[in-house]
Formats: sequence, C-alpha cells, structure tokens
Amino acid sequence: MTDFHSVALVTGGASGLGYASAAHLASTGFRVVVLDRSERAASKAAEQLGVGHLSFCVDVTSEEAVERTIAEIVGKCGRLDVAISAAGIPDSFNATVDQDVDDWRRLIDVHLTGSYLIARAAGRQMLRQGSGAIVQFSSVAGVSGLPRRNAYTAAKTGIIGLTRSLACEWAQSGVRVNAVLPGYIETPFVEQLASEGKLDRDVLRRRTPMGRLGRPEDIAQAVGFLCSSAAAYITGIVLPVDGGWCAYGAAGDASVLDD
Repeated sequence: MTDFHSVALVTGGASGLGYASAAHLASTGFRVVVLDRSERAASKAAEQLGVGHLSFCVDVTSEEAVERTIAEIVGKCGRLDVAISAAGIPDSFNATVDQDVDDWRRLIDVHLTGSYLIARAAGRQMLRQGSGAIVQFSSVAGVSGLPRRNAYTAAKTGIIGLTRSLACEWAQSGVRVNAVLPGYIETPFVEQLASEGKLDRDVLRRRTPMGRLGRPEDIAQAVGFLCSSAAAYITGIVLPVDGGWCAYGAAGDASVLDD
C-alpha cells in the first residue's frame, strides 16, 4: 500500500476542475477520495490516480447520502484532512422570464446546498481532530453579474458568504475554510458551451488581461496551496484564479490577441 500523509475528498472529482484538483493532491501525497454522482466515472478517476485512492458515488444534495459517505470515508481512512467541493451542474442560459424555477432550485441545491452539506459533515470530523482544510468553488459569477445566469450567479455568490461564515466560526478550532474563484478555464464544460454558441473563446480571451483562458492545473495548484501548511494562517479568503478578469475595469478589451 502506498504511504499517504493525509486524506482528501473531492466532490465532482471525476472530471474537469475536480479531477485536476484530485490529481494534484494525489501527486503531493494525499490519499484522495473521489466523489461523483456517477459511480463508474468516480471509480475510473480513482483508478487513474493510482493504487490506494478511493471512490464513492454520492448525490451531494442528499443530507443522508453525504453524512453516510463521510462516515464511510473516515471509517476506511481513519481521518479526513481536506474537503474540496467542486461538484456542479450547468445552468440554462435562458432569459429570466423563461427560466424554470425547478432548474433554479436544482442548481442552487447542487452548488450551494451541496457545498454546505459537505462542509458541515467534513467539519464535524475535522473539529474532532482539531485540524482540517475545506476549499469551496466559487466563480467570477460570484462577484459580478452574468445575464441569463441567475441561479449560477446566486449560488456562487452564496458560496462566498458560506466560506466566510464557516471560516470565522471554526477559525479557533484548527479548521480553515477558503474558496477559489476560477475565471474561464479550458474544461470539457467550457468546450461544450462554446460548441453550443453560448460562449465565445476569443471574446473571453480579449476580456482576460492575460489573454488566455485558464488551464485546469492553474486552479488545482491554487487549491493545493490553500490545503497546504503554506496557507496555515489563511482562512476566509476567496482567491481569484482568473488571469486578471476581476481586476479589470476599463472600457474595451483587456488584451490583444495574436493573429
């Protein structure tokens, strides 16, 4: 069995930014537990990470399922040091007057309630240990308005508030809670939105001061930092990893693309 120094769970860990974060943590010595709504995808991701890593199929919106899964992880691994909430689903991009309230509720439930349930269950174990780090996924949508994306914007804004609230509550108990705020990243999700005409890569690149979309490893390395001892005195922050997107406020493009 491979020797691991700590145990980390990652929701949405079978693909995209979740998998990138899981892979980075595994590379730095964590025993990673991949959580995903697809049992097959979660199992495959854990196998790709290597020997000793685990997987669970879980619906993060189910209180009972989350509590049971965290208990099983602790039972198998003996502890839980890191919890990453990266699970998410896309929104409809419909005009507000055409949006379905059931779609709203489902997206809020997955992104925001799911982050809360994971943090609460993981927090119970971490508080018993007297140590732990939780990292939640917000978005540039959490600090700006995205037309037609009301549920996503509301959920990501809520995650910022949740992060700060939990961080202040648990700060003296050894449990740190932070969030990353990704900009537009080259993931299968962004690829799908671009192919559907919902996003334009060139427009996004021009709007980004660095002139490019992010890479999954950009986010994964930020997550790794927030989980590490290098961030031991950091809690309650929301860290933009966005190529300068949030900082830019001038009129017109932020960068010039090469022909």
